[in-house]
Amino acid sequence: MKCPTCAAATNLKELELLRAVFNRVQIDRIKPHHVRAYLDKRGQAAKCRANREKALLSHLFNRAREWGYTDAPNPCQGVKGFKELGRDRYVSDVEFQAVREAAHPTVRDAMDIALLTGQRPADVLKIKRADIHDGALWIVQNKTGAKRAIEVTGELKALIDRMNARPRERVSAFLIQDDDGKPLRTDALRSRFDKARKAAGVSFQFRDIRAKAATDTGDLAHAQVLLGHKRREMTEHYVKRRTGERVKPLR
Repeated sequence: MKCPTCAAATNLKELELLRAVFNRVQIDRIKPHHVRAYLDKRGQAAKCRANREKALLSHLFNRAREWGYTDAPNPCQGVKGFKELGRDRYVSDVEFQAVREAAHPTVRDAMDIALLTGQRPADVLKIKRADIHDGALWIVQNKTGAKRAIEVTGELKALIDRMNARPRERVSAFLIQDDDGKPLRTDALRSRFDKARKAAGVSFQFRDIRAKAATDTGDLAHAQVLLGHKRREMTEHYVKRRTGERVKPLR
């Protein structure tokens, strides 16, 4: 399950790129070799994005078939996308702090929440003040629908108290907000985070903070529950890709 707002914004950007190439082509004339050519050209700059755009094109073509606009086979069928490798970036405390210190206050808040809760960027940004009650932060993860009640204690409680105590011109329903009451959106987070890491001279993605949270727990069982993984093996793989497997020497 994806956040409708974030998914729609992403799809619109993908659609804009697809329209630049396919908009003037009759639907029945789009063939697999055209899709292959698009992937190869787009993949020179962004292989993962090329895969997502191909998926959207396939979805649109299937809808066109359902609605009777074409009887032609889906040209994306059988066109192989690029292989995507899982990330293996571990963010050190020094790197995290360097970017945090260079970041806009809203990004600092988002980074701190992401680190302490281990949630994905979209799930961090959608947290509302009303989600904090009965001593816990209640989250339904966009991607999996997994529900988490994260205890508001220790550093997390101190962070939320500090955020709530900060003077604002207007208070938003969303926990991560600018002083004028506007919630922090995905594109703003990306832009401000990029500026911060450039200023800090550090290169990692915001989503890598989730992996740092999992790794820094030092407890796979805790990490699995916090992140919402269904299987322990998934958490082990997630952590070991970043730190390697700890083993004893021969003697």
